[in-house]
Amino acid sequence: MTVYSKNTAWLVHVFVLTMGIVMLYPILWLISSSFKPDELIFSNQSLIPTQVTFDNYIKGWAGISKTGFGTYLLNSILLCVLAVIGNLISCSMAAYAFGRLNFSWKKVWFALMMVTIMLPHHVTIIPQYVLFHQLDWIDSLSPLFVPKLLATDAFFVFLMVQFIRGIPKELDESATIDGCGSIQIYWRMILPLALPALITTAIFTFIWTWDDFFSQLLYLNSPGKYTVPLGLRLFLDSSGQSNWGAMLAMSVVSLIPSMLIFFSLQKYFVEGISTTGIKG
Repeated sequence: MTVYSKNTAWLVHVFVLTMGIVMLYPILWLISSSFKPDELIFSNQSLIPTQVTFDNYIKGWAGISKTGFGTYLLNSILLCVLAVIGNLISCSMAAYAFGRLNFSWKKVWFALMMVTIMLPHHVTIIPQYVLFHQLDWIDSLSPLFVPKLLATDAFFVFLMVQFIRGIPKELDESATIDGCGSIQIYWRMILPLALPALITTAIFTFIWTWDDFFSQLLYLNSPGKYTVPLGLRLFLDSSGQSNWGAMLAMSVVSLIPSMLIFFSLQKYFVEGISTTGIKG
């Protein structure tokens, strides 16, 4: 029985390792191809380059149309920071209201908020574009981060509500006896205890905003305001010659911020996800 268990465990480990390599292959190919000359990227499928060049990174960082790739990185970082701050403030306040406060039609408003999660994003594209056009926000970052200040991401509100419901209400009652109002309870009690949920929201917001292509393509027109996804698109020309090497090299560079954010905050991310289902 012991030998059978050991053999089974060995087979499981081999299977998991094999699947891990299969899933990591596209990333490994991306990194490997970023060091290959353009003529070898698709002709040589080996993960070990026969010719190593750093020209792809040099040309890619120089950018297109006199706009360096560093500009796209700064634009994306600025947009992500604004989006993260907006979601953390607005979604935490909305979640505190739904999770702790009592007001008229509370369940109805919460249900309506949950319905918006199931509403396809494409349904609201045209009305949003018309609204932002009337506000003269086209070709600016405003349409991409201002809605975050209004708690429009219902998923994160729901995530925080579930976490806040797991915080004992006795803490609120104790704080009330000590003279704290709703705002003080929110600021001094709820936010510090909801740190894992806040960090989970920050990670998701950063990654989703960083990887968002369609919305940024829709609202940004000037190359100087382009973000990383739009900057990568410039290296590919459907009517002419595409610079695949530079595009792959900058794709590797664009992965670094998301990986740093995720792995540095992975502990809180796992805790936030695992505890949001607990209800007090």
